[in-house]
Amino acid sequence: MKKPKNRRVNQTKRTNHQAQNAIGHIRIIAGAWRGRKLPVHDVVGLRPTTDRVKETVFNWLMNSIRFSHCLDCFAGAGALGFEALSRGAQTVTLIEKDSQAAAQLKTNATTLNAQNANVVQADSLVYLRQRTFDSENPYDIVFIDPPFGLGLAEKASQLLEEQQLLAPGALIYVEVESELTRLKPGAGLPANWQLLKQKTAGQVSFSLYQRDA
Repeated sequence: MKKPKNRRVNQTKRTNHQAQNAIGHIRIIAGAWRGRKLPVHDVVGLRPTTDRVKETVFNWLMNSIRFSHCLDCFAGAGALGFEALSRGAQTVTLIEKDSQAAAQLKTNATTLNAQNANVVQADSLVYLRQRTFDSENPYDIVFIDPPFGLGLAEKASQLLEEQQLLAPGALIYVEVESELTRLKPGAGLPANWQLLKQKTAGQVSFSLYQRDA
């Protein structure tokens, strides 16, 4: 007579299966890794940029992304950073505070063999405060897409200028909640940033700024 299967083992298998199902994906929409899907953990506050918004953003950046040095300040799922690498960015630094999300970013970078991706597990504001001016590799493109409701976009923007981390004419993408109408150059954002493009999609407002050369 066969022994009944261990219920605890079966329960563990079900739990693991449910955990795997809880992991979503982001999709790279163009470039060297076009169509690749990368797993994303369900982390509180994680809000990957949608394909629709991402396509618009990278259309804006089309003529600037190749050979650029990029910074993804609140990387999350890495939707913007990995897309930039796929489209020819020379380097991308992805900063993510959550340990689980950062670990997944490192795994995804390894999966893609993205040797020019630098994943840093850190509080973005602390990281920016500790950075010093690098005349050799200032950032050409910066993505600022923080968790909503914490005023992080304003703080990160000011630190980028205070620490002199941006190249002359650098492009800065900012994604915030759509009701945050007060955010503009001279009011939350550095006065030497010029608004180039802006759109709203549902609860999200996304804009592209250029730093005065």
